[in-house]
Amino acid sequence: MLMQKADGSQKTGPDIPSNYSRLIARELDLSARQLPRLLVGTGLGVTQFLSEDSLLTVAQQVRILRNALELSGQPEFGLRLGRRLTPATHGAMGFVAYSSPDFLTALQAIHTFLPTRASFIELNLRQVDDRLECLLDYQESLDDDIQRCLSDAMVKALFEFGEFMIGRPLDEAEIYFAHPQPGYHGMYPDFLSGKVHFGCNQLKLTFPMALCREPNASANHGNYRLALQQCESMLKQLQSDKPSYQTRLKKMMLSRPPGTLSEDEAAASLFMSKRTLARKLKHEGSSFRSIRDEILSWQAESYLCDSQLSIEAIASLMNYHDSANFRRAFKRWFGQPPEQFRLNARAKMTHSQGF
Repeated sequence: MLMQKADGSQKTGPDIPSNYSRLIARELDLSARQLPRLLVGTGLGVTQFLSEDSLLTVAQQVRILRNALELSGQPEFGLRLGRRLTPATHGAMGFVAYSSPDFLTALQAIHTFLPTRASFIELNLRQVDDRLECLLDYQESLDDDIQRCLSDAMVKALFEFGEFMIGRPLDEAEIYFAHPQPGYHGMYPDFLSGKVHFGCNQLKLTFPMALCREPNASANHGNYRLALQQCESMLKQLQSDKPSYQTRLKKMMLSRPPGTLSEDEAAASLFMSKRTLARKLKHEGSSFRSIRDEILSWQAESYLCDSQLSIEAIASLMNYHDSANFRRAFKRWFGQPPEQFRLNARAKMTHSQGF
């Protein structure tokens, strides 16, 4: 057995990040004016719901899921929602997982950090012969429709991690749903690879151990711990900032691989058009590009000063496919090439230490 069941006390207050419910709203294609329809019965106002740092109770999250099922008219809504739950939507947990050296390490990270994202869901792992079993348990009583919807979404979300890291469909997987075969069962192959079973004793996924130990196709370097440390450090520095649009964008950018958040995606996450976002940022004396450059230059400076990584490795960590492009960007930010910047930084440190 690889892991025992996590031992932690259950929280009763709000502890589920509201960004998952904002993804539900985006899947429903709701405008800001239509959001009250999704929030019926939750006691939440639109302003609170759209706040980047707002948290929901289990009851509020379940009610939003129930409202979404009714608004969508799609019993397969959970599968559609799960497709939106890419690794980047899970904050620091997603960052650790998709930066992990292999899928097994990623699943172990999800096991550890899932209580910080949804305290009423547990993921437990165990090895049985040559396969890894991933068992999902709900610590709350859920009606059949909500449990089916949530199970569809959670399984698809785990597949999003695996396919992101392995770089291909997980055809070797087997999925065991506890709910009976639904009327939309013919749609599952459109969302999930592998073999699907219904009416099982427990919600479970299994993968060959060999698959779980394949190197991460998206992060084949050993520097993910450093990347996580830098990201968490920067996010911590933003905690005391006022919730301006600049701060919201910075948090979004730092929760994803460097340089991958587009302006269109950022605007959609904030339930506004790209033009409206640009206008609000201009009012704050900023712009999407200047914030992006600030974050990237901040990350580049940290890597150069706090690590022994090569320029090529840093360029790779920052998602520059060509180190020459990284060097050009760095010179635009700092007026000098990264090699010279590192030498000057080390000289200043030596001088300050009196050597």
